[in-house]
Amino acid sequence: MTAPMPSAYVQGIGLIGPGLTDWQSSARALAGEEAYSPRATTVPTPEGLPPAERRRIGTTVKLALGVAQQAVAAAGLDPGELLAVFSSSSGDGHICHEICETLASADRQLSPTRFHNSVHNAAAGYWSLATGSMAASTALCAYDGSFAAGLLEALVLVTVERLPVLLSAYETTYPEPLRAKRPVPDSFGMALVLTPTPAPDARARLAARLCDPGAPADRLADPRLEALRTAVPAARSLPLLRLLARGEPGEVVLDYIGEQRMAVQVRECR
Repeated sequence: MTAPMPSAYVQGIGLIGPGLTDWQSSARALAGEEAYSPRATTVPTPEGLPPAERRRIGTTVKLALGVAQQAVAAAGLDPGELLAVFSSSSGDGHICHEICETLASADRQLSPTRFHNSVHNAAAGYWSLATGSMAASTALCAYDGSFAAGLLEALVLVTVERLPVLLSAYETTYPEPLRAKRPVPDSFGMALVLTPTPAPDARARLAARLCDPGAPADRLADPRLEALRTAVPAARSLPLLRLLARGEPGEVVLDYIGEQRMAVQVRECR
């Protein structure tokens, strides 16, 4: 007997990346209806954090919370009631660099602020501070398959718990010399609010399944978007975002872990 595929309805989308300010202004370029014009990512400071916390956070937390707040606002839901999944391939590279510099120096005392911002669930903690949420959150990492892993986790949570779930997937750059080993060219983040039942303005129904190992992942016709997809783990979401931007049913195959792939069905809401 085949197990049912985990599924959910897309209620809100957030997006920040090179030349991508938010979902509303970027959807036509993702759908191929107008030219995509990449430019350096601008990451706003998220709302809701106390002034002291806003001064302490780096780009990674700003990005994770920025796309999450976009998606929740679009969904029209209370952020304090959402389960949350935060997914990133490697966390905050700049803070990792600063810690490495400190450990390699004569004075090896680490700043407590740097330390608590270096942990992989830092964005989840700041999300609870910004929103007052007491709901459960998950922070996960699956290297270049982190977006698909995060999406699968979020879909399973919606299916099992029958509660709305926020997914925030994000990546930021590294300074040298770490950049030589992890050459992420720019910051990119996306977020989805997924619900167990469709609201009147739900965008689509998603369902996921694992593919045979070695199945080819979907590529993008625009070479600049394709370069972004292959260079930034969170941007592996772009084929799915393209289908959502077009408002069309279909199926996309996404990179997952190693040679494994994940197929995501996009269906109209019923």
